[in-house]
Amino acid sequence: MGSAEITGKGGCLCGAVAYEVRGPLRQVIACHCTQCRRTSGHFVAATQARRDDLALTSAEGLQWYASSDAAERGFCRHCGSSLFWRRLGEPLVSIMAGTLDQPTGLRIVEHIYRESAGDYYEVPADD
Repeated sequence: MGSAEITGKGGCLCGAVAYEVRGPLRQVIACHCTQCRRTSGHFVAATQARRDDLALTSAEGLQWYASSDAAERGFCRHCGSSLFWRRLGEPLVSIMAGTLDQPTGLRIVEHIYRESAGDYYEVPADD
């Protein structure tokens, strides 16, 4: 990992999973797909980094769940916090924005899978 500057730190609710990011973080994308809504209880707001830039400083509680044939989701098996999403074989990992320590300096820049949004909220209009 070298001595790259830490650009983000975060973790789960109970502290059994903690991480540092040593590289750029993408702005946040809000995903309204059914899988994201079911795993989080609402829509998911996630940033993204290169897998090689993500360092787990505590991984005691980390569990991966194969949510499809193409991707898996990382969560804390102790407190249930949803932490990561990664497509198999890809060099990137999505990081749930709410798990980052503040200030993040990030903003939601896009909403995807709008057609799958829950019927109890409104997705902001396209810009």
